Amino acid sequence: MPEPRPADRLPYVDEHAVLVDCGADDLWGRLLAEVERSLSGAAGARYARLVRADPVAAGGPRPLAAGSAFPGFLVAGFEPGRELALHGRHRFSTYALVYRIESLSDGRARLRAETRAVFPGVAGRLYRLLVIGSGAHAVAMRRMMDAYRRPPRGA
Repeated sequence: MPEPRPADRLPYVDEHAVLVDCGADDLWGRLLAEVERSLSGAAGARYARLVRADPVAAGGPRPLAAGSAFPGFLVAGFEPGRELALHGRHRFSTYALVYRIESLSDGRARLRAETRAVFPGVAGRLYRLLVIGSGAHAVAMRRMMDAYRRPPRGA
């Protein structure tokens, strides 16, 4: 039996999916461009510093590859055209966001984003209530997933 991947060891939080009117290769390009754009912003960097995230800054290889970093996320898994796994941690949680692309027979593709996380201690439980229990995480994920339906900016 294969060894579980690090993200699979974390408790499941939720999954969001969208159908995209392009093939898996085009969707992979959209995914990389949107992840780079959305996670490299100043707001994310401020938030990462506030919660003492690891990593706290963007860095590592570009274009994206295993070892690339964003505030709060490290690219821990990278299978071109198939899977992008982002891991991170801060003082309230250890988490993973895993994107998976499926080619469909009609030429479209499905993008799934699975969130897994652990929220240790009292502060972690309160953080989970604020972020997950309030619905803020679901709203942010739906907004992010909708962005993958559109071609990258400048394309």
